Parts: sequence; structure tokens; C-alpha cells
Amino acid sequence: MASKINHVAIMSGNYALESRFYQSMFGMQGSPRARPARAVSIGDGYVGMNINSRRAGRPGRLDHFGIQVDDLEATTARIQEKRPEVEVLVRPSTRPFVAFATHDPDGNVFDLAPARGENLKDIYTHNDWQAERTISHIGIRTLNAEACAEFYVEMFDLNLANLPIENAYGVTDGRVTLIFLPWSIKDYAETDIVGPGMEYIGFKVEDMAKFKDDVQTVGDGNPLLTPAPFGQGPEGKARLELLQRTSLGSLHIADPDGVLLDIVA
Repeated sequence: MASKINHVAIMSGNYALESRFYQSMFGMQGSPRARPARAVSIGDGYVGMNINSRRAGRPGRLDHFGIQVDDLEATTARIQEKRPEVEVLVRPSTRPFVAFATHDPDGNVFDLAPARGENLKDIYTHNDWQAERTISHIGIRTLNAEACAEFYVEMFDLNLANLPIENAYGVTDGRVTLIFLPWSIKDYAETDIVGPGMEYIGFKVEDMAKFKDDVQTVGDGNPLLTPAPFGQGPEGKARLELLQRTSLGSLHIADPDGVLLDIVA
């Protein structure tokens, strides 16, 4: 059963600015079929990024990811048969790419989409190109990291990935890796506590020095697109050190809304 990690979603009160940041820094593109009044859909040619407008009751954050499967009916039946504790929810037809929402055994929510069909719209029908800078991994802190990884292998035939991160478990579709990191409240002894959930987006860039130059150039041209401050002060430093220990990249920044980014060359 072929599966791919096909999108990541951010909930933002500044979704237009967020979109410009990712387009300017990473060369992501939009689609002529986009719906700017509702949200922004951009992508790297493989993974879509949905930047949704934040509504009342919804926190601004890195919110969820999505998996695309060849046989949606067989996949949902497989989940319901083998993991009856996992619920599958039909989504409204207004979503441009999603048929169902579900969750893993730890409650991490993700979308399910078909590889083809009438509800594929926007950037998800405009994937005949590839950016130089691409989404390569997604970091998720969760209570049972190993069990979560096993769930995605069993349900979606994703492959286990070897990671140079202690106690982390990765699953990959061959291009994008989900990294499951064990969550412990003790990790936040010297900084604000962040609960389990999605933590960072990983990007692979063609050249780290060039990327840093581009970050400076873009910020000089438009200060609103400068990465949000991250790592300042004792608590910020502790938070940055935690990210550095549990990610793959050598550069760590935050987008204008504070979503953490792990940059790998």
C-alpha cells in the first residue's frame, strides 16, 4: 500500500504573512486554484503547506500533518479492524484535499487523503515541479514514541528510519520523515512547559551559507519576514538547547508566528 506524507498545516492569525515568509525563504509556490479568503496553500512540489486562518477557540500553532494513500477505503478499514481504539472522522467537502481525519494511539491528529479524486484541489493538483529547498522531516513530541512509530509502519507501510537522536523513532515515505520524540515534563524544567504535539518542521536546503545569506537579505528588505526571535534569555536558551538535542539540523530558527524550523543542509 503506497503512502506519502503529503502536507503539514499551521494555524495562524497572520496566514498571509506566514505564506510570504515560506515563499521568500524556501521558494515554496502557491497555486492558481488557491482560496485566499479561507487559507493559503503552498508547497515544495511534493509536500503541501496549509496555513489556515486562526479562528476563535483554535490556538495558533503547528497543527497537524497529512498522509495520502492509494486506496482510502482499504486504509480506513485496516485502521478500524486492527486499531479499534483509533477513530476515523469524515471531513467536510470544503477541504481541498482531505477525506478523513484520524489520530494515532497517542492522540496525534492527522488527515487522510486519496491519491486521486474530485476533492483534490489547489496545490495538490499543482505538483509537477520541485523546489530546491524542501520539507524533509517533522518533529513530534509524544508520550509513547516507539509505539507511535510502530502504528505508522503497520497502518501505512512506512519504513523505519535510523536517526542520530537518542530515544527517537522515525518513519519515512522515502522522502519525508516523521520523527517521534519522547515527551517528558522534566525537559522543561528551565523553560516554559510545552505539551505533547507537533514541535518543528524540518527543511533541507541546498547550501547552508546561501540560505543564511537569503534570510539576511529577505529580512533587510522586509523586516516583517525576519525570523521570530528564538533562543534569547535563560529560558529561551534552554528551549533552543532542547531543540538542538532532539533534531537533525545545524540551524534552528522560528517563522514570524514562532513555529520552530530545523534546517538541514
